[in-house]
Amino acid sequence: MFIGVDVGGTNTDSVLMDGTALVGAAKRPTTADVTSGIREALREALRHLPPGQRVGAVMVGTTHLTNALLERKRLAPTAVLRLALPATESLPPLVDWPAELRDALGARTFMVRGGHEFDGREISPLDARGIRDAVDAMRCEGVRAVALSGVFSPVNPQHEVEAAALVRQRAPELRVSLSHENGRMGLLERENAAVLNACLGDVAEASVRSIRDALGSLGLEAPLFISQNDGTLMDAQFAARFPVLTISSGPTNSMRGAAFLSGVRYGIVADVGGTSTDVGALVKGFPREAAVEVEIAGVRTNFRMPDMLSIPLGGGSLVQPEPLRIGPASTGYRLREEARVFGGESLTTTDIAVAAGRARVGDPGCVEDLDAPLVDRVMGEIQARVETALDRVKTSAHDVPVVLVGGGNILLGNSLAGASEVLRPEHAEVANAIGAAIAQVGGQVERVYSLDDTDREQAVADCRAAAFDKVVAAGGDASSVEVVEIDEVPLTYVPSNATLVRVKAVGKLALPGSTPAK
Repeated sequence: MFIGVDVGGTNTDSVLMDGTALVGAAKRPTTADVTSGIREALREALRHLPPGQRVGAVMVGTTHLTNALLERKRLAPTAVLRLALPATESLPPLVDWPAELRDALGARTFMVRGGHEFDGREISPLDARGIRDAVDAMRCEGVRAVALSGVFSPVNPQHEVEAAALVRQRAPELRVSLSHENGRMGLLERENAAVLNACLGDVAEASVRSIRDALGSLGLEAPLFISQNDGTLMDAQFAARFPVLTISSGPTNSMRGAAFLSGVRYGIVADVGGTSTDVGALVKGFPREAAVEVEIAGVRTNFRMPDMLSIPLGGGSLVQPEPLRIGPASTGYRLREEARVFGGESLTTTDIAVAAGRARVGDPGCVEDLDAPLVDRVMGEIQARVETALDRVKTSAHDVPVVLVGGGNILLGNSLAGASEVLRPEHAEVANAIGAAIAQVGGQVERVYSLDDTDREQAVADCRAAAFDKVVAAGGDASSVEVVEIDEVPLTYVPSNATLVRVKAVGKLALPGSTPAK
């Protein structure tokens, strides 16, 4: 049996799954410290555990790391060491970062000779002395993490690997993040992803530790896995190394859960939570990935991210009657204390849905005084906003299936413009936790090959092998790994018949054993 947990801005959801069968579910308000909310949700889910049964694994999707970036708090002092000179001097590291986030890192930047061309040839030999001098300066200034980036390191990571060895030899206490392990082609975006990964290291270790403490307090010693933002899992140790991969894992879990509950493999998912609505497209049952760079906390990156559109609309969104305004302010996890149907004084979209007869929660008598025209206007505006979001996510004018999940899906009706059908599957309110519980382990690799030197079959085979190794390294069972996606993109703007190959593989969890819950 597996337990899936997903932490949202309003609720923390937990499910107990026996294979693909839902045994029990729990929804608890997210707490200010997050961890105690996880513990309560886990405790409730464990009440459904049949006598004598064991929990094989716990899968968690967490917002700890995303919140750390957005709040600019608990970030490790981080330096950037670029291996590129004499190239790239005109665009130094962190050149496009928001000033407040750069200041929160106390970020220092260094550039030394090194890097490669697109075909793997050296730009210049690696400057070992320059690296040692940079590390000495970092230690003097209290740096705790360093991001290493080299030009075209996804093609040839040799200089990044050698530089990492020099850093660890000189300052073994520094956390090292390598850009070729974090991002794709595109120096600045890949470098940015490595920096985000480096500065989140302390938060990641603390988060994993607190989740383990929550499991331990309940007598659970089952293996812990963390959700990634591509709909797959990584073990806790891997998550501590690559915390940046957890960003946007919540909406991704919802989409995977929606696909599982509805059976829809190609369509649109709208996850309506307490604070926001996340809309994305399903491709083969997985979230469609963004094709261009995405911004995280104001920083451009190009590592894998779901192609999601988020709008500030949820069940806890505050409603101002005149002039009409819905959100972006929200009661968040205090919905059950502040909404009028629960005895509070704040007018929320949940109150409007109850007044419209669309939902049965709380005390309907608390919203009997709402004017019918106001209720109709708010419900019409909610519908229009979601329909606009659906239209922006679609890639064609054809109507497609739309799956509604999340506790806030009560805000929407059973028909939407652009939808061939609107599906509201059973257990839709905990689709995010189900998505975490059913997730597989994934690995993705992107490399550029010169087909003048390597034939196509060999290039694809090399990429497939690397993706396979990533799945196993992240906790996957080697006997179950399969390739689910292969992309080949000819790079016509560079010589040598260059082609970019991207391979994604997934596999089942490799569980060494399980332990009973007390």
